[in-house]
Amino acid sequence: MKRSLFCLILVHIMITCFSPMVLAQENKAIAVFIDDLPVVFDTEPTIQNGRILVPFRAIAEALGVQVDWDGDTKTVNATDGKINVRLQIGDKTAYCNNTPVSLDVSPIISSGRTLIPLRFFSEAYNCKVDWDGVNRTAKIFSPPKEMSVTGFYALGDSRTSSWTDLFGIPYPDTAVGNTDVVNQLSLGWYSLDKDGKLLTESRTGWQRPDGWEDVLKAASKYQMATEMTIHATDGDGTLTSLLNNDTAILTAVSNIIEEASMYHGINLDFEGLGFKDEGEQLLATQREFNKFVQLWAEQAHNLGLKLTLALHAPNSVYKGYDYKALAGYADRIIIMAYDYGTKPEPSDLVIQAVEQSLKYVPKEKLVLGISVPNENPDSLVSKVGIAKRYRLEGIALWRLGLLTDEMWGTLKATVKVKENSEN
Repeated sequence: MKRSLFCLILVHIMITCFSPMVLAQENKAIAVFIDDLPVVFDTEPTIQNGRILVPFRAIAEALGVQVDWDGDTKTVNATDGKINVRLQIGDKTAYCNNTPVSLDVSPIISSGRTLIPLRFFSEAYNCKVDWDGVNRTAKIFSPPKEMSVTGFYALGDSRTSSWTDLFGIPYPDTAVGNTDVVNQLSLGWYSLDKDGKLLTESRTGWQRPDGWEDVLKAASKYQMATEMTIHATDGDGTLTSLLNNDTAILTAVSNIIEEASMYHGINLDFEGLGFKDEGEQLLATQREFNKFVQLWAEQAHNLGLKLTLALHAPNSVYKGYDYKALAGYADRIIIMAYDYGTKPEPSDLVIQAVEQSLKYVPKEKLVLGISVPNENPDSLVSKVGIAKRYRLEGIALWRLGLLTDEMWGTLKATVKVKENSEN
């Protein structure tokens, strides 16, 4: 009798204590992440018969899938160019490339929005789906996406050797190593002074190392394109002096042309412009840089070379870059969306930088710069995910020599490298 009474009391305590917790958990909003980036819905996802249903348009756009809604037949049609999916409201049979697939729950309309089964739709496009029931969170990881991967490069030292990082063995030997996930090397070997003299050793530490010819040979062997990268900063007014001196500009052009024939392209990495400029002075800085880039675009294209610009992000403190004009001159623009002050870099600010850039730069020209020392293997997933979500031309890694084995693993799991047409 006493045991029965004790059991009844225990059950009462459990119901009293845990029922609110269970109810709160069941009422908690469902969160959905793709490549560790949140998906924003205008109608809350729901669960029916143990299956998550989400608004179709938001999930499709986040996965880079085009969707159409046929209001007459209440049918969702989706495609990524290779995989075609069709779902109909109230129908537990979906079609993937015209093959019927049975669903546990049919699509529904809720609050005027069409909701579709999350797992079926995601897995149809070869995504991996994980469900955390405790936190009511769905995590989706998209398959490797084809894009360009640029590595900023130097031979480096024994501790941070770009060569060993890329080829997997110490200089001067080569192996496939990690070359299967990099298709372009941006060779940071040059700088300019205020008079337009081409330097192979700069005050900021960029230099052309001994054995640089071996880098070019190895790049060719493993089908990686190369860029002659000219890096200069305006901390002491060097760039401002150069850009306002026509004689210095012509000297710089002449000197660069002599070197450029060894490469597939030219990368102008001019940093620090417009930091303290305002009003008319800022516009003047932008005009002078525009003029220089326009001249270089003509020279590069006459030589059959591509022109890349590495620029501070629009939401940085450096405002000396007219993205609209520069997008018309360059073949590629790398936005350095980093150094926001925290590690890993905040994804919301990186996304803001991308969205501001896309107002002026076609996505086919835009490359997301990633600062490797500011990231880790997990945060790298979300940075690559941003390039995927916005269908950018690719990513650029600053720099080789600092990636860990785990980071390389992340890249190989998220990226399919474009083949080069140059080689």
